[in-house]
Amino acid sequence: MSPDTGPLSVAHPPAEFPSRAPRRLAISFEFFPPRNDAMEQTLWSAVHRLAPLRPSFFSVTYGAGGSTRQRTHETVVRLKQETGIDPAAHLTCVAATRGEIDDVARAYWDAGIRHVVALRGDPPSGMGGKYTAHPDGYANAAELVAGLKRIGDFQISVAAYPERHPDSPDARSDIENLKRKVDAGADRCITQFFFEADDFLRFRDQAAAAGICAPIVPGIVPVTNFAQVNRIAGLCGARMPAWLADLFDGLDEDAETRRMIAATVAGDLCRRLEAEGVDAFHFYTLNRADLTFAICHLLGVRPARA
Repeated sequence: MSPDTGPLSVAHPPAEFPSRAPRRLAISFEFFPPRNDAMEQTLWSAVHRLAPLRPSFFSVTYGAGGSTRQRTHETVVRLKQETGIDPAAHLTCVAATRGEIDDVARAYWDAGIRHVVALRGDPPSGMGGKYTAHPDGYANAAELVAGLKRIGDFQISVAAYPERHPDSPDARSDIENLKRKVDAGADRCITQFFFEADDFLRFRDQAAAAGICAPIVPGIVPVTNFAQVNRIAGLCGARMPAWLADLFDGLDEDAETRRMIAATVAGDLCRRLEAEGVDAFHFYTLNRADLTFAICHLLGVRPARA
């Protein structure tokens, strides 16, 4: 996909919408734990809207420095109880000893949670701050994966970066780090969000060439608040193409048009990736359901008919 033209260009015409999906795509949804009653209501409204799509799992994030540890645990346990869909709990290495992290992992295991998203994590100051490993903790995600496997036979997902993690000196080092995580026992790699299909496809080829055999699942974020996502992208190393900024230019006060463009951009990206053999997508919902539900519908992922 040309960075100068973007998804609405005729240079890469979108794939035709099939009348029904030729195969069942695997989908998963990410939420963050609510901080107040209003956010809790929004979260559970999104959960109950998306649950009928039968996702492979829901994941729940873990705040910088472990700041949402208890809320993450409560949300994960409630997801399992209320939906019957397997939840995945994020767990990081930040600001905790190995023993403390192991205790959290055992609490998940005892609660019947068998899937963990193992991350190095953001420092307490948030994304973009300098990371320092706890002297008695896990130094990185690869060590955390190995530690989790010693505790129980968790299914483990790890993060991947098609455009390189901000702390990696180069793309090769980033791939080598991902391979260490997979070699330590990771079952799945979920990417940071991106907007150019070619960036993901190139990364997937590089990972395969390095001997990484675990599935690499693209992370998709529907952009409705361009300024917010642009700020996050700057901190996590994701590139916001010029064509994307142009699409949202002048729409600050036009929420409905932003939503229509967001669905078009994300839907086109997913359909192009599907045409390249991608059969699983992980959606960063930002605790909102409607856009993600619409994109899944475009992909042929729909609630089961009675």
